Amino acid sequence: MKKIPTVTHQEKQVAVIKGKPHFYEPPELQAARSLITDSLGRFAPKEPFPGKVRLLVKYCYLATGKHKKGEYKRTKPDLDNNMKLLQDCMTQLGFWKDDMYIVSLIAEKFWADLPGIYIKIEEVS
Repeated sequence: MKKIPTVTHQEKQVAVIKGKPHFYEPPELQAARSLITDSLGRFAPKEPFPGKVRLLVKYCYLATGKHKKGEYKRTKPDLDNNMKLLQDCMTQLGFWKDDMYIVSLIAEKFWADLPGIYIKIEEVS
């Protein structure tokens, strides 16, 4: 994934139709969800992880002239919002039955020469 989506789960929208709120995903969020799902689909397990898991995620954004490789990225998007979208996509793909099985989460975002999202899943007891 050469360009990590910067749109996040928090960008859902609401419209009031006949006096009732209806939540929807704008096209940018739908595209980000599709990109993540398409990229991770080939790695989805045949069976979901059966129990508790530790999820380790490193978001590596392409370093520009202002940023050094390995430097933490302290600009948007917010890491927690990135993680919600990623975890929702991984749940949809069947990595686990529900993201409540993620009992340990380690997530970081960096500037890097090689962009992408690096993921490791470990079963924990």
